[in-house]
Amino acid sequence: MSSANSSIYERLFIESTVSEGETERRTVDIRQGTVSVDYYEDIFSPTVTATIKVINTGDSITPKDGKSKFRQSIYHGLPLRGGERVDMKILDRGPGKIGLDFSTDSRKYLYVSSITDVLSETQRESFTLNLVSREAITNETTRVFKKYSTGLTIDDSVKKILKEVLKTGYDDNLIEKSQNKYGFIGNLRKPFTVLVWLASKAVPVSSGKASAGFVFFQTQDGFNFKSIKSLIEEGSENPRAVYVDSQVTRSELQRNNDIIISAYSTNRNQNLIEKLRLGSYASQRMFFDPLTFNFTTPEQGLFQSSNYKDKIANLGDKLKLPKIDDVSEKTLGEIPTRILSAVVDRGTMEKDVSIDPNADPSENQAQSIMMYNGLFTQTVNMTVPCNTSLRAGDVIRCFFPKISSGDSGEFDPEQSGLYMIKELCHHFEPTRSFTSMLLIRDTFGLYTGK
Repeated sequence: MSSANSSIYERLFIESTVSEGETERRTVDIRQGTVSVDYYEDIFSPTVTATIKVINTGDSITPKDGKSKFRQSIYHGLPLRGGERVDMKILDRGPGKIGLDFSTDSRKYLYVSSITDVLSETQRESFTLNLVSREAITNETTRVFKKYSTGLTIDDSVKKILKEVLKTGYDDNLIEKSQNKYGFIGNLRKPFTVLVWLASKAVPVSSGKASAGFVFFQTQDGFNFKSIKSLIEEGSENPRAVYVDSQVTRSELQRNNDIIISAYSTNRNQNLIEKLRLGSYASQRMFFDPLTFNFTTPEQGLFQSSNYKDKIANLGDKLKLPKIDDVSEKTLGEIPTRILSAVVDRGTMEKDVSIDPNADPSENQAQSIMMYNGLFTQTVNMTVPCNTSLRAGDVIRCFFPKISSGDSGEFDPEQSGLYMIKELCHHFEPTRSFTSMLLIRDTFGLYTGK
């Protein structure tokens, strides 16, 4: 794989856990033995992850008893058991690149969740450290059990869970406000489970009724609670980066080699049958009211994406759905292809008798399905020179070549355009580095504006 800028492991220290009878942590510098580092983010993952591949000669650690004249390997001498802290800082040599830094604050250290690919020989060992954030471990050791009031907006509940249950901080700029309130009981669920569940129910403040659907995820910057709508709108107007295939004639190529696409492949280019089965374009909602014993009428429960086509933020041109058949004037966005059902929650969260609904699923259930599934209309795998300023959830602009019999140098207007980074991996080796991404978007063509 081409590329790229080399990287420097400025800090790579692993600190042992404090076991019974021990008074302090043992720290080992693993920079010299590190073969590669891979760092991952994903908008559908509540935690960042990383892997470090290490080769060790067995001359790293003085035995605990101090009696043996032979030094020990990292794996056996530390020893590695899981739960160790990793102090990591990697500098990217690319101009203006910030690298990765999980070393400035011990609360931001990554932790060893598992050790895999262990190979031991007489004077040599190799293994892979799998890392997660501290909050990922806390998530497995605690539960959400308290009641959250119907007077709280969903973003307020998210902040409370982060602070009170996960015992972590958050940046207000990364927690988007929601317009809807929702009361619930934790029911001893894991914090991440509850936070992802709340994301599916939230509606952003700056919108009408066509934009339900948030995502909860972690990046280098911290925990994000963002609506899909805001990620698209912010990125559409101000993309994080521009990348160009080398076959496309663009003036940017002469100025900056860092924007050249090293490799790409299109994984998906619409799956109409799947979208119809999921109810992405139209659905019939049936909700039961336990107070009146009534069901939603067919007219009330009909959800049609065609009614929202001018209100939904897109990364490309507006999605045009085909007609049902040659004789009908209706499109696939007008005929329900999935039935959604739920019970209207009335008065279950209050001590006093109440008939007020806690939340109306008719307002957001079908819309969030439309938003989530729409993102996967087109997916592309792409590799570029390492760019550690990129984050999961960022929107970038890409120019892919038009396939023609001649060397036209033109870009493909259907495949090119804006994409959201669903997931990314920053890969580092002592002599090279690159960033690989899975890109997604909700439609085709070039962004035409609001």
